[in-house]
Amino acid sequence: MRDKRKPELLVPAGSLEVLKTAVCYGADAVYIGGESFSLRAKARNFTPDEMAAGIEYAHEHGVKVYVTANIFAHDHDLDPIREYFAQLAQMHPDAILIADPGVFTIEREVCPGIPVHISTQANNTNYMTYMFWKKLGAERIVCARELSLEEIRILRRKIPSDMEIECFIHGAMCISYSGRCLLSAYMAGRDANRGECTHPCRWKYAVMEEERPGEYMPLEETDRGTFIFNSKDLCMIEHIPELVDAGIDSFKIEGRMKTALYVATVARTYRNAIDDYLRSPDLYRQNLEWYRSEIGKCTYRQFTTGFYFGRPDANTQIYDNSTYVVESVFLGIVEEVTEDGRIRLTQKNKFCVGDTIEIMKQGREDIRAGVVRIESEDGVSQQSAPHACQVIYVTLAGIDGSCVSPGDVLRTV
Repeated sequence: MRDKRKPELLVPAGSLEVLKTAVCYGADAVYIGGESFSLRAKARNFTPDEMAAGIEYAHEHGVKVYVTANIFAHDHDLDPIREYFAQLAQMHPDAILIADPGVFTIEREVCPGIPVHISTQANNTNYMTYMFWKKLGAERIVCARELSLEEIRILRRKIPSDMEIECFIHGAMCISYSGRCLLSAYMAGRDANRGECTHPCRWKYAVMEEERPGEYMPLEETDRGTFIFNSKDLCMIEHIPELVDAGIDSFKIEGRMKTALYVATVARTYRNAIDDYLRSPDLYRQNLEWYRSEIGKCTYRQFTTGFYFGRPDANTQIYDNSTYVVESVFLGIVEEVTEDGRIRLTQKNKFCVGDTIEIMKQGREDIRAGVVRIESEDGVSQQSAPHACQVIYVTLAGIDGSCVSPGDVLRTV
């Protein structure tokens, strides 16, 4: 068994703004998608100019960028993919994430200098699969979510030490095997394996007998409720020691469609947990309550450990609803601090004069302050900020410019 390495914290970004937030809040690497060929077509995603700017920004801060191109391609996709990879070759991302063997072949031809990571969509469940991809030139494999920690430990021993393993440790779980789902394509004409999933696993279903049209009978897996496919979200914040001991090289957060608040919260929490554990297992244990508290401040669907400690059972599903738990609301990102201490931001959700809000710092401590004044760009005072994406200036009680920095995230308490 090789010596333990510090695992990489890999964080999602669906836009340039979120990429910068991920970098500021502790990511070692960020994964992003272009406007085509990744599996999050509904995410904001990156134009070529934004992608180039994001890669440059991340590299200036010592952070890697991986670009997803993990669709299952049809013939008509192949020439555009070749053109896309030629563009990526000029941007110098740190890796391209691929699932399709044909797309893999094109990448090796067009940009052989960019490493390839094999997506979880390729159903990577055994060491022979890892060796197959390594012989073709892949440097990293993303484990299927269906592997247990014990299986990953065994796999780690059977593959070369220079072959990297990446695993999801936080975020949404798919009802289908490693994301290979056909429900969306069948029910809505939008193919999940081409980035257009409509998430029918979160819908509520009923049965209708053909001779009784319009008469719906509830469909229940148990008497708990009728959401029969709705999985809880993966969360491994309490199991960093086990993840490190398994020999995983990269800890991956799911969520390229999430907000900057979600990314900041999850990145900062896992950053602290990983660093604390590597510094001292006792320190990690002492801070467990803080990790739990922080991770609960982003949107989630209740938590599970997925397949890591055995096969999921009835307790890993949510039966009574399909909504997120929301404990904090994203208000905006500090864009500028004026000489007189006002905070400039583009407002994301409503808040009012008199509210208490929280400034998320990029370390561990946060600052709470009351909202004293809100002004428009024209200097007009207003009692609230009800309009999404309005540029405003906020004055906070007892806060001067020295304790607030551009990039800080603001959230409700």
